[in-house]
Amino acid sequence: MKLNTLLIVLLIFISCKQKSQKQENSLVKEGKALVVAHEDFETDLKVYDYEGLEPLLNKKDGKVYVVNFWATWCVPCVKELPYFEALNKAYADKNVEVLLVSLDFPHQYDSKLKPFIKDKGIKSKVVALDDADMNTWIPKVDSTWSGSIPATIIYKDDDRQFFEQSFTYEELENQVKPFLN
Repeated sequence: MKLNTLLIVLLIFISCKQKSQKQENSLVKEGKALVVAHEDFETDLKVYDYEGLEPLLNKKDGKVYVVNFWATWCVPCVKELPYFEALNKAYADKNVEVLLVSLDFPHQYDSKLKPFIKDKGIKSKVVALDDADMNTWIPKVDSTWSGSIPATIIYKDDDRQFFEQSFTYEELENQVKPFLN
């Protein structure tokens, strides 16, 4: 755990070495998340290891959660992101929350992930998962998951479904509706 955190911090500092002082990173440890804040980015990006992410995958508060694992380098992931955004907007008042879990590489948070979020105007909550021990956390997300993305969990309390596929908006909405009853 300490090694992963040290590696994240080291990668961030190396990637930021070439940036101007105005864009210098400020790092704040917040629970199990590392918050990476920039003057030129409107939102902090929370970076979790699996231990820190796990509570977000297991909330029991009566709300419907749609958790999508994706990356900017994954063409099918990027193609379906507008559907998750549309779902987030359409169902926000119906107690549905979308969480986009980026599996982008840590050294690309500044150069690709954050600009992508800003350029696409993503309003859903976005966090990054940086945990190199994939063989441990992938089966904890779902025992049937091969590790391919896009992958999505839809859950409400103890009722849960896992999908290792891309969605159209209609398919996504059809999977969410049963959780609303």
